Amino acid sequence: MWPIRPGETVGALRAVVLIALGTALMALSAKVNLPLPYVPMTLQTLVVLMIGAAYGWRLGSATMIAYLAEGAMGLPVFAGPVGGIAPLVGPTAGYLFGFIGAAFVTGWLAERGWDRSVTLLFAAMAVGHILILAAGFGWLAFGLGAAKAWQVGLMPFVAASLVKNALGATLMPAICRVVDRG
Repeated sequence: MWPIRPGETVGALRAVVLIALGTALMALSAKVNLPLPYVPMTLQTLVVLMIGAAYGWRLGSATMIAYLAEGAMGLPVFAGPVGGIAPLVGPTAGYLFGFIGAAFVTGWLAERGWDRSVTLLFAAMAVGHILILAAGFGWLAFGLGAAKAWQVGLMPFVAASLVKNALGATLMPAICRVVDRG
Protein backbone atom coordinates (compact mmCIF):
# COMPACT_ATOMS: atom_id res chain seq x y z
CA MET A 1 0.00 0.00 0.00
CA TRP A 2 2.79 2.40 0.86
CA PRO A 3 6.21 1.44 -0.45
CA ILE A 4 9.03 1.80 2.01
CA ARG A 5 11.82 3.84 0.45
CA PRO A 6 15.18 4.45 2.02
CA GLY A 7 15.54 7.61 4.01
CA GLU A 8 14.76 8.70 7.52
CA THR A 9 12.28 11.42 6.47
CA VAL A 10 10.14 9.03 4.42
CA GLY A 11 10.12 6.51 7.28
CA ALA A 12 9.09 9.15 9.83
CA LEU A 13 6.37 10.55 7.56
CA ARG A 14 5.06 7.03 6.90
CA ALA A 15 4.95 6.33 10.65
CA VAL A 16 3.13 9.59 11.41
CA VAL A 17 0.52 8.95 8.71
CA LEU A 18 -0.04 5.35 9.83
CA ILE A 19 -0.35 6.41 13.48
CA ALA A 20 -2.87 9.10 12.50
CA LEU A 21 -4.84 6.54 10.48
CA GLY A 22 -4.70 4.07 13.38
CA THR A 23 -5.90 6.58 15.97
CA ALA A 24 -8.73 7.62 13.65
CA LEU A 25 -9.79 3.97 13.32
CA MET A 26 -9.63 3.63 17.11
CA ALA A 27 -11.85 6.69 17.56
CA LEU A 28 -14.36 5.35 15.02
CA SER A 29 -14.38 1.91 16.65
CA ALA A 30 -15.13 3.53 20.02
CA LYS A 31 -18.32 5.00 18.57
CA VAL A 32 -19.69 1.54 17.76
CA ASN A 33 -20.64 0.57 21.28
CA LEU A 34 -23.13 -1.24 23.40
CA PRO A 35 -23.57 0.71 26.63
CA LEU A 36 -23.19 -1.52 29.68
CA PRO A 37 -22.84 -0.57 33.34
CA TYR A 38 -19.30 0.60 34.10
CA VAL A 39 -17.62 -0.40 30.79
CA PRO A 40 -19.22 -0.24 27.32
CA MET A 41 -18.64 -2.99 24.77
CA THR A 42 -16.99 -1.52 21.65
CA LEU A 43 -15.16 -2.61 18.52
CA GLN A 44 -11.95 -1.08 19.90
CA THR A 45 -10.37 -4.37 20.94
CA LEU A 46 -10.78 -5.73 17.41
CA VAL A 47 -9.10 -2.65 15.96
CA VAL A 48 -6.31 -2.69 18.58
CA LEU A 49 -5.42 -6.26 17.70
CA MET A 50 -5.62 -5.69 13.95
CA ILE A 51 -3.39 -2.61 14.25
CA GLY A 52 -0.90 -4.61 16.30
CA ALA A 53 -0.89 -7.43 13.74
CA ALA A 54 -0.63 -5.07 10.76
CA TYR A 55 1.78 -2.47 12.17
CA GLY A 56 4.04 -4.65 14.32
CA TRP A 57 4.91 -4.11 17.96
CA ARG A 58 6.70 -0.75 17.69
CA LEU A 59 4.25 1.14 15.50
CA GLY A 60 1.24 -0.64 17.01
CA SER A 61 2.24 0.34 20.55
CA ALA A 62 3.07 3.88 19.45
CA THR A 63 -0.38 4.15 17.85
CA MET A 64 -2.10 3.13 21.10
CA ILE A 65 0.00 5.58 23.11
CA ALA A 66 -0.90 8.33 20.63
CA TYR A 67 -4.59 7.36 20.90
CA LEU A 68 -4.53 7.62 24.70
CA ALA A 69 -2.65 10.93 24.46
CA GLU A 70 -5.29 12.33 22.09
CA GLY A 71 -7.99 11.35 24.56
CA ALA A 72 -6.04 12.79 27.51
CA MET A 73 -5.79 16.09 25.64
CA GLY A 74 -9.57 16.23 25.51
CA LEU A 75 -10.30 14.99 22.00
CA PRO A 76 -13.56 12.95 22.07
CA VAL A 77 -11.94 9.71 20.91
CA PHE A 78 -13.15 7.37 23.66
CA ALA A 79 -16.52 5.60 23.84
CA GLY A 80 -19.26 7.96 24.78
CA PRO A 81 -17.93 10.11 22.93
CA VAL A 82 -15.70 11.58 25.58
CA GLY A 83 -12.17 12.76 26.02
CA GLY A 84 -10.09 14.06 28.87
CA ILE A 85 -8.53 12.43 31.89
CA ALA A 86 -11.72 10.89 33.39
CA PRO A 87 -11.75 7.76 31.16
CA LEU A 88 -8.07 7.24 31.95
CA VAL A 89 -8.69 7.08 35.69
CA GLY A 90 -12.28 5.77 35.73
CA PRO A 91 -13.70 2.27 35.24
CA THR A 92 -12.39 1.97 31.66
CA ALA A 93 -8.78 2.89 32.52
CA GLY A 94 -7.46 -0.66 32.79
CA TYR A 95 -8.87 -1.61 29.40
CA LEU A 96 -7.54 1.54 27.76
CA PHE A 97 -4.02 1.04 29.10
CA GLY A 98 -4.28 -2.65 28.23
CA PHE A 99 -4.54 -1.59 24.58
CA ILE A 100 -0.83 -0.72 24.61
CA GLY A 101 0.21 -4.15 25.88
CA ALA A 102 -2.18 -5.92 23.51
CA ALA A 103 -0.87 -4.07 20.44
CA PHE A 104 2.68 -4.76 21.61
CA VAL A 105 2.20 -8.51 22.11
CA THR A 106 0.03 -9.07 19.05
CA GLY A 107 2.48 -7.11 16.91
CA TRP A 108 5.48 -8.93 18.38
CA LEU A 109 3.88 -12.31 17.67
CA ALA A 110 2.84 -11.24 14.16
CA GLU A 111 6.42 -10.20 13.40
CA ARG A 112 7.49 -13.73 14.36
CA GLY A 113 5.16 -15.38 11.87
CA TRP A 114 1.96 -15.72 13.88
CA ASP A 115 0.15 -13.71 11.20
CA ARG A 116 0.80 -16.34 8.53
CA SER A 117 -2.12 -18.57 9.43
CA VAL A 118 -5.62 -17.85 10.67
CA THR A 119 -5.14 -20.24 13.61
CA LEU A 120 -1.91 -18.65 14.82
CA LEU A 121 -3.27 -15.15 14.30
CA PHE A 122 -6.37 -16.11 16.30
CA ALA A 123 -4.05 -17.27 19.10
CA ALA A 124 -1.97 -14.07 18.94
CA MET A 125 -5.13 -11.98 19.12
CA ALA A 126 -6.39 -14.13 22.00
CA VAL A 127 -3.23 -13.30 23.95
CA GLY A 128 -3.89 -9.62 23.22
CA HIS A 129 -7.49 -9.92 24.37
CA ILE A 130 -6.39 -11.68 27.56
CA LEU A 131 -4.04 -8.77 28.31
CA ILE A 132 -6.79 -6.20 27.76
CA LEU A 133 -9.30 -8.13 29.88
CA ALA A 134 -6.75 -8.80 32.63
CA ALA A 135 -5.78 -5.12 32.83
CA GLY A 136 -9.44 -4.07 32.83
CA PHE A 137 -10.38 -6.67 35.42
CA GLY A 138 -7.44 -5.74 37.63
CA TRP A 139 -8.32 -2.06 37.59
CA LEU A 140 -12.02 -2.71 38.22
CA ALA A 141 -11.21 -5.19 41.02
CA PHE A 142 -9.11 -2.50 42.68
CA GLY A 143 -12.12 -0.15 42.71
CA LEU A 144 -15.12 -2.50 42.90
CA GLY A 145 -13.80 -5.72 44.37
CA ALA A 146 -13.00 -8.94 42.52
CA ALA A 147 -16.53 -10.41 42.52
CA LYS A 148 -18.17 -7.29 41.04
CA ALA A 149 -15.29 -6.80 38.57
CA TRP A 150 -15.70 -10.39 37.41
CA GLN A 151 -19.44 -9.87 36.93
CA VAL A 152 -19.39 -6.52 35.10
CA GLY A 153 -15.88 -6.28 33.69
CA LEU A 154 -14.98 -9.72 32.47
CA MET A 155 -17.88 -12.11 31.92
CA PRO A 156 -19.88 -9.88 29.52
CA PHE A 157 -16.82 -9.59 27.24
CA VAL A 158 -15.63 -13.20 26.88
CA ALA A 159 -17.98 -14.30 24.08
CA ALA A 160 -17.56 -11.02 22.19
CA SER A 161 -13.78 -11.36 22.46
CA LEU A 162 -13.91 -14.78 20.83
CA VAL A 163 -16.08 -13.43 18.00
CA LYS A 164 -13.74 -10.45 17.51
CA ASN A 165 -10.72 -12.77 17.46
CA ALA A 166 -12.31 -14.91 14.76
CA LEU A 167 -13.31 -11.84 12.78
CA GLY A 168 -9.86 -10.25 13.05
CA ALA A 169 -7.98 -13.46 12.24
CA THR A 170 -10.06 -13.98 9.09
CA LEU A 171 -10.15 -10.33 8.00
CA MET A 172 -6.40 -9.69 8.27
CA PRO A 173 -5.32 -12.09 5.49
CA ALA A 174 -8.09 -10.77 3.22
CA ILE A 175 -7.08 -7.15 3.88
CA CYS A 176 -3.43 -8.01 3.24
CA ARG A 177 -4.28 -9.63 -0.11
CA VAL A 178 -6.25 -6.53 -1.19
CA VAL A 179 -3.50 -4.15 -0.05
CA ASP A 180 -0.74 -6.23 -1.69
CA ARG A 181 -2.57 -6.13 -5.04
CA GLY A 182 -2.98 -2.35 -4.91
